[in-house]
Amino acid sequence: MKRKFYLLFAIIVLLSSCNPILKKKEPKEICLPVQTEVPDRPDGQKHVLGLTTPKMDTVRVGFIGLGMRGPGAVQRFSHIAETKIVALCDLHPDRVEKAQTILYRAGRPRAAGYSGSEDAWKELCRRDDIDLVYIATDWKHHATMIIYAMEQGKHVACEVPAAMTLEEIWDVINTAERTQKHCMQLENCVYDFFELTTLNMAHQGVLGDILYAEGAYIHQLEEYWESYESDWRMEYNKNHRGNIYATHGMGPACQALDIHRGDKMNYLVAMDSKPVSIPAYLKEKRGEKVTDFKNGQHTMTMIRTENGKTIHIQHDVASPRPYSRMYQVQGTKGFANKYPVEGYALKADTVEESTIPDRENMSAHFFVADDVKKMLMEKYKHPIHVELEETAKKVGGHGGMDFIMDYRLVYCLRNGLPLDMDVYDLAEWCCLAPLTALSLENNSAPVAIPDFTRGHWNDVKGYRHAFCK
Repeated sequence: MKRKFYLLFAIIVLLSSCNPILKKKEPKEICLPVQTEVPDRPDGQKHVLGLTTPKMDTVRVGFIGLGMRGPGAVQRFSHIAETKIVALCDLHPDRVEKAQTILYRAGRPRAAGYSGSEDAWKELCRRDDIDLVYIATDWKHHATMIIYAMEQGKHVACEVPAAMTLEEIWDVINTAERTQKHCMQLENCVYDFFELTTLNMAHQGVLGDILYAEGAYIHQLEEYWESYESDWRMEYNKNHRGNIYATHGMGPACQALDIHRGDKMNYLVAMDSKPVSIPAYLKEKRGEKVTDFKNGQHTMTMIRTENGKTIHIQHDVASPRPYSRMYQVQGTKGFANKYPVEGYALKADTVEESTIPDRENMSAHFFVADDVKKMLMEKYKHPIHVELEETAKKVGGHGGMDFIMDYRLVYCLRNGLPLDMDVYDLAEWCCLAPLTALSLENNSAPVAIPDFTRGHWNDVKGYRHAFCK
């Protein structure tokens, strides 16, 4: 009898351990993302989503920073008739004079010049005959200049990255909201011909539901390290870990996924490889033995959104490999890829038979033929390119996308339209610098990405460029 009892007891125990109904489940532990503070919106302050300001016949501009990027901007603006270049500023007087020469050759009047002082740029910002302050200095001065210019009643356009810390980002947002002034980050890659065509294809439904986007800044900088004044870029890489230059990859990816226009980024995870090439460069070229170089050789960031979509961003300015922004967009009906070979892969039923020859032979396993790709890029050429492509290629600036960026900025200001990029884009694309560092310092822990709109990420339904009716 005892043997039967023990046998029955053993069977019950065995069944209870296997049966999910009988087995008592332990509560599942969830690894919550590391949180950062999201400050409350100050009383009386309102968001600037879709911000419009009064139309202006002529956009009066002052340029700060005439080293590497600034002269090109002055040259491009000299080709935009509806602008007046009012003032030029740089720490070095000779750079101001070189920019004056650009104006002279373009048949433009000489601008007011500011130089010789660390605070000369403030005098420019205080002028009452400037609508837009265009900033092209080193990263560490961007946020300070942005905030001061807006406080002086100016719209601001700033080179990338426009802010490097969460404190800077929130200060820029609060200033833009308080002053109700435009604050645009000068991210040129969103105007690339392939990327803008792909965005239009996505908007037309050619790629289906966009689930994944990829971007990067992979660009070995050995030939440029000695060109940065006071070695500011090398110093930043020495002292900061993480994806410190993310905007070229983030901009096109976020636009394709409608970030803060129907979706938002929830959290990220970052991982990097040990730094080798740049410390070796410093030892070989400068005789420096660097033992605590912070920025990794290669940094990878994975992001998940509220709507269950993903973004993959990479950063590498050290490794010997071809330049790449790794631009990819993956949808349920098709795929776009820019590097190392531009191409589209589409399901056969995605496009009309009359549009594509031999459509029945299409396969999503392969890129479409070159002639088909050419047809697609012509059929889905973005309206911005239809208007500006020929002029942009003549004026130049990274193949023309810099000119399109400047032209669109002026176009929207003149016509009282929302800009193509707002202060929340600035925040979202720049926040990878501090947030990836936080993830890396915590063994690649997930880190929450703040909702920089503070509750308004779903007000606008889908990213679109504004045009006059």
